[in-house]
Amino acid sequence: MEQMLKVSIITVTYNSAETIADTIESVLKQSYKNIEYWIIDGMSKDNTLQIIESYKDKLKGRLHWISEKDKGIYNAMNKGIVRCTGDVVGILNSDDFFTDSMVIEKMVEAFDDDVDALYGDVHFVKANNLKKCVRYYSGKIFKPWMVKYGFIPPHPSLYIRKSVFKEYGLYVDSYKISADFEMIARLLYKYKLKAKYLHLDFVTMRTGGTSTRNWNARKLGTNEDLIACRQLGIKTNKFKIWCKFFIKTWETIFIKS
Repeated sequence: MEQMLKVSIITVTYNSAETIADTIESVLKQSYKNIEYWIIDGMSKDNTLQIIESYKDKLKGRLHWISEKDKGIYNAMNKGIVRCTGDVVGILNSDDFFTDSMVIEKMVEAFDDDVDALYGDVHFVKANNLKKCVRYYSGKIFKPWMVKYGFIPPHPSLYIRKSVFKEYGLYVDSYKISADFEMIARLLYKYKLKAKYLHLDFVTMRTGGTSTRNWNARKLGTNEDLIACRQLGIKTNKFKIWCKFFIKTWETIFIKS
């Protein structure tokens, strides 16, 4: 572990008033304090910004935010990455929250000097019952070759060195759903950067995210995964990519034992 890594956490918001307080509170409660927190807002129409501003004293010197038009969620993430000054960067979605107060501390402890990225596990809950796990998504079985089958480690548990973004590029924001897939496939498969798995439940996620909202979203995501693989020179096909949904079904049936 490198001493006193500065960790940048980025949250993208748009009309997130119902959930953003939970997200911010989970950052505030982290035992590890060398955190820089960026919130990138897409000009919310509700009181998201008022809620964010109410935390400026509690997160004094660590909370930064902007509110302006963007070209989508990945474009907003890129804005945060460009602005942040941390050694390591992670994304925390505006309807998710850290599972406990030790997540960042444990992540930093496990982030070895020769590691480019680190990932772990997340779990999904229903919006009306945050204590009920409906799916446990683990990065434990992930190997880079599995991107051919549409499988990647859970993006909300992924922490990447800022230097990696500078050398290998940001999210390709022309993708509506699969820019995280493309990023991971590019870094871990094409460029073979060194990543480490940490057996830790990083984030609690409410069901209903962009990529799994409905059939059309899943179809679009699969098509974008295929496009990403072709552009990266990864040989696969639609049948292989669809295999990821069998994995997701298995995770839902056999929830964390």
